[in-house]
Amino acid sequence: MNPAITPGKGAATRELILDHAYELARQDGLEGLSIGALALGVGMSKSGVFAHFGSREELQLALLESATRRFIEFIMRPAVKQPRGLKRLRAILQRWSEWSHIHQSGCVLISAVVEYDGREDSPMRQRVKEQQAGWRAELARAITQSIEVGDLRADTDADQLAFEVYALMLGLQHDAALFGFEQANRRTWTALDRLFASYQS
Repeated sequence: MNPAITPGKGAATRELILDHAYELARQDGLEGLSIGALALGVGMSKSGVFAHFGSREELQLALLESATRRFIEFIMRPAVKQPRGLKRLRAILQRWSEWSHIHQSGCVLISAVVEYDGREDSPMRQRVKEQQAGWRAELARAITQSIEVGDLRADTDADQLAFEVYALMLGLQHDAALFGFEQANRRTWTALDRLFASYQS
């Protein structure tokens, strides 16, 4: 087999394309992703890029999957080192705050929600919904563990608290870009501390 077309090299090229696409999408969103600009950035032809994904939509879906993996890896790998309960939940949110700081000029996952929330059902919209629901479920799981170890009241509605936490973290992302991260982060954590206290005995 020609080394130029080995599966290993193909996978590496695919990852290179996705890495560059991720940086472009941080600025212009998934819908603003230009195959021409992407091909130019990785030193390939448009047909070369399409050879790895088949279509623009397949590229967008693959990029959404890649961005989701980045997000989960960044947040959960350090957070799960903390014991189950409020310590782990707070570690998750601390890492999420750091993610928001790094991505305050553009987060692919948040942009995707804005881009596809009002559109008719499509593979992209469905995948965005799945990604968001999956992350909400991770928050609810961490909250449920906090209930189980006694850090939160037994009557805490995990799904409701996950919604409230998520809403505050979206506020952080919004305000960080407009008013600066430090102020937004300080206000968000003041609100989170008050929120958790309301769910404790």
